[in-house]
Amino acid sequence: MTKLTWMLISAAAFLLFASTLAEAANPKVLIKTSKGDITIELYADKALITVKNFLAYVDAKFYDATIFHRVIKGFMIQGGGYAADFKEKTSQPAIKNEAANGLKNQRGTVAMARTPDIDSATNQFFINLVNNAFLDHRDNTADGFGYCVFGNVTAGMEVVDAIANSPTGVTHGMGDVPREAITILSVRRL
Repeated sequence: MTKLTWMLISAAAFLLFASTLAEAANPKVLIKTSKGDITIELYADKALITVKNFLAYVDAKFYDATIFHRVIKGFMIQGGGYAADFKEKTSQPAIKNEAANGLKNQRGTVAMARTPDIDSATNQFFINLVNNAFLDHRDNTADGFGYCVFGNVTAGMEVVDAIANSPTGVTHGMGDVPREAITILSVRRL
């Protein structure tokens, strides 16, 4: 084998390896809010259905001009489902709950909001402000299934904390609503 052939084969192998690594890496998104930017790494390796669902909403620009409509200091901030006028956005069908993926609802993790129905998550998500072990998967019952963690804040936790410290009240029949609208300006892949 000639030196040139060896170099070409080595270069091709390196490019293939680099391409495989890039595909295996977990995607990241940037959430631009009226309070600042939040970067989130998504765990496609642990919650593939959930990450694909979330990215479908991101790619459709669904989250643009939505709000964080539920803010509970010492617990979590929730958004992705309502416009500033509190009109609920129409979601895609619910997805399978992947809460049994081994990830925990710890400070800075991102999880899917849902109704009491285990497999009811659609577009709304929340960011944990503290370790919320009671939201973790314990068993396959309705009470123990938990909430699927699918990402983690990698930059901008100070923005999350600023949102958490916003004064809240009751409006549009909902409690824990920030008195000043906290808008999700955009969510884009990085």
